[in-house]
Amino acid sequence: MSGTTEHRLHVLVVMGEGGHTKQCLRLVDLMGTADYHYSYVLVTEDTVSESKISVPGPVYRVVRPGCVKAGGLSRLATVPWSTLQAALLLWRVRPDAVVTAGPGVALPVCVAAKLVDARVIFVESCSRVRRLSWTGRLMRPLADLFFVQWEELRAATPGAVFAGRLY
Repeated sequence: MSGTTEHRLHVLVVMGEGGHTKQCLRLVDLMGTADYHYSYVLVTEDTVSESKISVPGPVYRVVRPGCVKAGGLSRLATVPWSTLQAALLLWRVRPDAVVTAGPGVALPVCVAAKLVDARVIFVESCSRVRRLSWTGRLMRPLADLFFVQWEELRAATPGAVFAGRLY
């Protein structure tokens, strides 16, 4: 890069739907644009979250890797497909870091992020006060930084960082 071009880190934001999206967008607002440029991952079925993005960046979509209510057979089909899509996406866009606030789609994206040497920053949902979510339990060994939004949860989660709440 030339001396006049400022390097901004590329942050890939993995959003879920509803509250997960709201927390991710709040995090982007707090981080600002001076040091970062953003791109976003949404699940293919999400028809609302893209319209909520206030800091522009490319939007990518992957198949939902299953949901809490999905049966085992549904997950057998969608988890590998979602993981393959995430791996191809991460190979192509090569972010410096992946940031997410807890949706299930974060897991395949963050596994792929580790394969391309991107940092993984996970923020446990603010709805989790005393116990980690299923995604949080799976993300702990993957995350380079693991944030919780409640002091009680930090005390119960060795290595977690409490930095306040995103709302």
